[in-house]
Amino acid sequence: MNLKTSRTAATALAFAAVLASASARPLSAAPEKRAVTIDDLHKVKGVAEPVISPDGRSLAFAVTTTDLPAVKRWTNLWRVDADGKNARALTVLDKRDTSPAFSPGGATLAFLSTRSGTPQVWFLPIAGGEPEKKTDVPGGVGAFRFSPDGKRLFLVADVWTACGVDLDCNRKKDEAMEKGKMKAVLADSLFVRRWDSWEDGKRTHVLRMDLADTKAPLVDLTPGDFDSPAFSVGGPEWDVSPDGKELAFTSHREPSPASSTNVDVFVVPVDGTPEQLKAPKNLTAKNPAYDGSPCYSPDGKSIAFRMQRTPGYESDRFLLALYDRASGTSRVLTEAFDAWVNAYRFHPDGKRIFFLADMKGRTPLFDLDLASEKIEVATTIGHVDSFEIAPDGTWAVLARRQMHLPTELWRVALAGKEPGTTTPLTFQNQALLAEVDFRPMEEAYVDSPSGKKIQVLLVKPHGFDPAKKYPVIVNVHGGPQMQWADAFRPDAQVYPGAGYVVAFPNPHGSTGWGQAFTAAISGDWDGKVMKDVVAVADWLAVQPWADKDRIGAMGWSWGGYAMMWLAGNDNHFKALASMMGVYDLRSMYSTTEELWFPEWDLKGTPWQNPEGYARQSPSSYVEKFKTPTLVVTGQKDFRVPYTQSLAFFTDLQRMGVPSRLIVLESSGHWPGWYDMVLYYAAHLDWFHRYLGGAPSPYDPKALVAGDVFGKEKDETKKEEPKK
Repeated sequence: MNLKTSRTAATALAFAAVLASASARPLSAAPEKRAVTIDDLHKVKGVAEPVISPDGRSLAFAVTTTDLPAVKRWTNLWRVDADGKNARALTVLDKRDTSPAFSPGGATLAFLSTRSGTPQVWFLPIAGGEPEKKTDVPGGVGAFRFSPDGKRLFLVADVWTACGVDLDCNRKKDEAMEKGKMKAVLADSLFVRRWDSWEDGKRTHVLRMDLADTKAPLVDLTPGDFDSPAFSVGGPEWDVSPDGKELAFTSHREPSPASSTNVDVFVVPVDGTPEQLKAPKNLTAKNPAYDGSPCYSPDGKSIAFRMQRTPGYESDRFLLALYDRASGTSRVLTEAFDAWVNAYRFHPDGKRIFFLADMKGRTPLFDLDLASEKIEVATTIGHVDSFEIAPDGTWAVLARRQMHLPTELWRVALAGKEPGTTTPLTFQNQALLAEVDFRPMEEAYVDSPSGKKIQVLLVKPHGFDPAKKYPVIVNVHGGPQMQWADAFRPDAQVYPGAGYVVAFPNPHGSTGWGQAFTAAISGDWDGKVMKDVVAVADWLAVQPWADKDRIGAMGWSWGGYAMMWLAGNDNHFKALASMMGVYDLRSMYSTTEELWFPEWDLKGTPWQNPEGYARQSPSSYVEKFKTPTLVVTGQKDFRVPYTQSLAFFTDLQRMGVPSRLIVLESSGHWPGWYDMVLYYAAHLDWFHRYLGGAPSPYDPKALVAGDVFGKEKDETKKEEPKK
């Protein structure tokens, strides 16, 4: 891998200059900023989904706004010139307008909107006018894109296989399910549920829609009893060739999909016969592991895709490969790159691919030359959520954030005298940043018993005084195969706002440090990674600004498991908070949905490896529970069923350990945005009791009782929120 240090240095200097000028602009005589509060987290505007117009002169993007007292959240579309000038709102309703896409000619901005109920495609004339609804698909549209000539739309939607694209049939079946008195699930095979919803028999398919003839029936391009494209929580799993004649998509067609990660890339002719559409060509049949995220090259001669090599291992290294459509052969492009390839885009000239990858607490944008397979860094600052490349290939737009900076759009130069130079394009959160002290991160490295250096990202509290001692919270990430990054996160701000130092360690199992480091956690949940976390706690205890008697820990998902394990195996922490955690590994195996995860990470099924399951299970150490623990879970969490947390809480109570259970009734594995108010209030209340930070501004019991939000306030009484 060839890393251009000159480009990286230029990027860092440019960012520093831009940040200084941006700060100076609104703060010529700036008052002192105040500490972050829970309310401030909901004042942050979410900037996302940037798309560039075909002429490269402007961008469209989505902005999400929250009204916490009214318990409302909506998303509008905005447009800004390519130099960051003339930002203006394109839609203003309190609905969800998302997924903007310019038509090939640039005259229309299409988007998904809930303004008529379910998400449907709407067209907005760029020259002016009102949005026009273009689809009426029962259940809504999940994603869409134009054909290259702009005459067709390709839609991703859930359909009943018995109905196909008969919309009336789909609508009647939906209504029957909704109005029926019998509410039950009937299944003859796995999957039974995914994340937070039960499988109901519908399948995700790609549909073709003729824009010229509105009466022409839709065509199902991926018929059959399979999700095509395959289920994904990441990027798009389908693409259309530059000539509009072929569709590439993913599908999971193994006999036992719950135990297999073998997703494949298929292709079908867009104007194929019913027989051709029912028999798509599998391009990756030889690889028994994951293949996905297909994307056609600009000249249409190749299809890039991401792949893994190890069957059943969802955290295997993601490689980038290229399929030659003429020869039918593939080659791996990132063999020497020891990191996961995430989102990627072709350069318009087709000679390069830009991609994102986790790298030591950041998410750089990388530049891959297809001929030489050399990789350079385009920009290294912070965390990039998404990006798009301009039509002329000289610049890209990044949706980027840092620990102390919410997501905004930035322009990065890909060519010219100073490639890598970035300039801001949006300032949606500028007023809030001028008022509130969002805290930056500091980076430290801690010696691990394994001999490795463990990265720790530190966020210190508002008004930090190195001569004082502060309570500390160690936040263990989930996954477990992921990384804490220099990325804006509410939990990196709300606790420092209440007077805590927060430490975000990247222990064994984290991404960004090579695949061997990531893989080291599998089958060893209670080993090296736990020693890393304890080593971080020991390091914190001797820092001059840390109060060694007030160190707590928290974690979500696998991090929740870590808290449960620490409760029975360690006494370093004065208080714990476990969210959506795994408690009893034996029961977890039989109640989660994606069985490939425990079968790989716990090295077999419970009957194949009973000793390993028992040794690594927090439920094996109940008699050692002593640490006061907050337990939070979601009732609709099917990834880590809420009964795991309920069992943990029951055992804490039976052992006489101070503990509190919160079950978020409408949340899945990720709490809903409004549930996060209670989530943070409960944590601040718990840590205030046992670590002594600032009290929560909201009483968790009052929130559960509905006494704080959701009611009309009598302004004449000047009521204050309950303390």
